[in-house]
Amino acid sequence: MRTLSDFLRTTPGLEPADTEWLHLLVEDWHLLADLSFSDLVLWLPREGGWVAAAHTRPMTGPMVFVEDIVGQGEAAVFGDLVSRAVRDGQSEHVRERGQDLLHERARPVRRAGRIIGVLSVHDQLDSGRPQTRLEESYGHMSDELFLMVAEGTWPTTGSPSGARRGAPRVGDGVMRLDVAGVVHYASPNALSAIRKLGHQGPIEGEVLLQVISGVAGQPGQLDEGLALVAMGRAAWRSDLAANGAALALRAVPLMHGRERHGAIVLARDVSELRRRGDELMTKDQTIREIHHRVKNNLQTVAALLRMQSRRVPDGVARTALDEAVRRVGVIAMIYEALSTGFAEALDFDDVAVRGLRAIVEVARMTGAIDSRFAGSFGMMRAEDATAVGLILSELIQNAVEHGVPEGGTVSVEAERSTEGDVDILRVTVVDDGAGLPTGFRPSKAGLGTRIVTSMIHDLGGQIRWDDAEPRGTRVRFSARLRPVDG
Repeated sequence: MRTLSDFLRTTPGLEPADTEWLHLLVEDWHLLADLSFSDLVLWLPREGGWVAAAHTRPMTGPMVFVEDIVGQGEAAVFGDLVSRAVRDGQSEHVRERGQDLLHERARPVRRAGRIIGVLSVHDQLDSGRPQTRLEESYGHMSDELFLMVAEGTWPTTGSPSGARRGAPRVGDGVMRLDVAGVVHYASPNALSAIRKLGHQGPIEGEVLLQVISGVAGQPGQLDEGLALVAMGRAAWRSDLAANGAALALRAVPLMHGRERHGAIVLARDVSELRRRGDELMTKDQTIREIHHRVKNNLQTVAALLRMQSRRVPDGVARTALDEAVRRVGVIAMIYEALSTGFAEALDFDDVAVRGLRAIVEVARMTGAIDSRFAGSFGMMRAEDATAVGLILSELIQNAVEHGVPEGGTVSVEAERSTEGDVDILRVTVVDDGAGLPTGFRPSKAGLGTRIVTSMIHDLGGQIRWDDAEPRGTRVRFSARLRPVDG
């Protein structure tokens, strides 16, 4: 099935602003569908007629069309309903469909005084039952929105749509305000939501802003945005919390020409959403605090090892302690990066650059060393980042100490790729020193090389040492990384 974007791309005469306006309409037209208990269809012109480009159904009542009618022309089912709306400014008829009577209306969609489409509204007639007050009030509000579409005053650019997390819909609760902010109608769900805030008096006939000010316990000190929403003066969203409950409000100013004559205010009880959000925030903060404490503990261990190293005479023992300090420091750096975010993963590029510079600075003997980094490690889970960090630390340390002790260049290049469902990391560490010693064998090398080999094996990867061209040493290793959630 073609999407709205597909139809818009092939509709002649539409400007970019027209396209954006129609997208805004479809993004927000659930308000009109729910208030009118009707299916809505957006029609766009094509050669020889009109085509249905988008279709939505109400969440407050029964649907009219079980099958989507996107892609159908008007003549096939709807006669000249759309064409008459363009010619006369509006059209309306009742037609039979089996045992049902369908009430269908259409109006042009205008922007900047130009007709850029047609909106049709389709609902079932039920003449055997009188309308309830809710249905009558919803009908009046839907008529006002429908007229605003035809006048080009709705949707409102910049208005928070229903796609935004927690945005209220008609079924959550709706109120009709006059131009002074007085509530003329409040649906049962809207009444219930405001009651949960602590207001026990009447709502209809009262100024909504005063009602909200009373439950908030801060008369005259409400947030300016909340005040504008509660008065229906701006197409904004705002939240209010009081007495352990939370309410999301959204205002849709009602316009006739350039004059505002009232507003629709949607209300949703978001207490449970707020509670869950607070729980998640607390968990995230706890995780960050754990990472921070682990980092502090590791730094303490490194400091103790460093103090012990200073008390040991120069020799093998002191060198071993210094290497242990560096390895603990690398792990501490990983947890420091984790403590600044909310996820159990981190962007390893920053860690790699900081580690490269720190190791080069500490390990160099004499002369200047040019350290370079290219490519990207990307996001990694904590356990993979710890292993890769240690591997990288050992290889850079070896390159500085044994490859270019008198100065030179050490470069690191990283590349991520996907092979099937497996995420592969490939890293190359190159120096322009003297090259590998004669008879070099990783299995017979020192502790650092054995640590590297063991960790790469645990990561399901491979490693290879080669002489670089024209001189120096090149070490290439790969690792199979665990998937990062989200």
